[in-house]
Amino acid sequence: MCGLCQWCQRKLGKRYKNSLDTVGTPDSSRGIRNEKKALKLPAGAKTTNTTVVPGQAQPEEGDKKADQRSSVSDLVNSLTSEMLMLSPGSDDEDGHDSSGRETLGRIQFSVGYNFQESTLTVKIMKAQELPAKDFSGTSDPFVKIYLLPDKKHKLETKVKRKNLNPHWNETFLFEGFPYEKVVQRVLYLQVLDYDRFSRNDPIGEVSIPLNKIDLTQMQTFWKELKPCSDGSGSRGELLLSLCYNPSANSIIVNIIKARNLKAMDIGGTSDPYVKVWLMYKDKRVEKKKTVVMKRCLNPIFNESFIFDIPTEKLRETTIIITVMDKDKLSRNDVIGKIYLSWKSGPGEVKHWKDMISHPRTAVAQWHQLKA
Repeated sequence: MCGLCQWCQRKLGKRYKNSLDTVGTPDSSRGIRNEKKALKLPAGAKTTNTTVVPGQAQPEEGDKKADQRSSVSDLVNSLTSEMLMLSPGSDDEDGHDSSGRETLGRIQFSVGYNFQESTLTVKIMKAQELPAKDFSGTSDPFVKIYLLPDKKHKLETKVKRKNLNPHWNETFLFEGFPYEKVVQRVLYLQVLDYDRFSRNDPIGEVSIPLNKIDLTQMQTFWKELKPCSDGSGSRGELLLSLCYNPSANSIIVNIIKARNLKAMDIGGTSDPYVKVWLMYKDKRVEKKKTVVMKRCLNPIFNESFIFDIPTEKLRETTIIITVMDKDKLSRNDVIGKIYLSWKSGPGEVKHWKDMISHPRTAVAQWHQLKA
């Protein structure tokens, strides 16, 4: 036998990744902001909702839940069995990710102009393959609609709870809008994930100059979502380690350091600190935070926090890391976040699984901060 040689560990990582893939998320046609009313619009602008297309298949409400009685010993036994079946010459591919680029999904919409009524019509139809932004492994998407350069007035769709392939079928009318002005505008659609605990997370955006399309009749488009141009791609990185102790039922989170943090203050710097939230299912359990590092975009923290987590609750646990900018005169700003769990992004899931497969060992990894 070769023991836990590097070849077996690499192959085992692939097998182990595949065995822990989660199931899809249910669909829900109800928005979570029931009190949301029509927002302030330019003169003559209003919205109407079309009826949802009948016969659309809706996913089942109940997801299959992971067996919560699994233990570290079960995982170790499973890993050992997999290792024994592996041998040189296997057809499995190495590595976890074939591409480091995150897929943002795409959106379907239609646009047209009624010359007799001087009305621009925008219909938001649906989106597909949106990324999961919530710690539960899904998103609560909605769409904001602008006619740039006007960013003061916007329209919004309803929120679709826990849905990565939402159907909106909502129609928005901009009445009393002369065609000469319409063709000077850019239709801008921004897809966001609704978050009732903090600021909404941007998912992606689409923009289309209205003078580039034929508005004499309704035209339908499929557009790939692009990263939102709000600086979310340059928020910096955070190095942290995770150490799981199965006998003590605990996880030690060590916030080591950050680099290239986004400057949030007028002076071109930030006063960063890190908040660590322990979440179980959808509930906040415990919060801890580091000290504030004054005027520093590359802070070194080296602070450790211990969280008690029973083995049977591990699969429903999420650790949310939030890098904040301390502000004395106003509310503290969010620089970026990291969600660590079984159901997060590829890099976060890899770190979580590496922690489980290497008990009592501090596993360190760099993470890109996200909006």
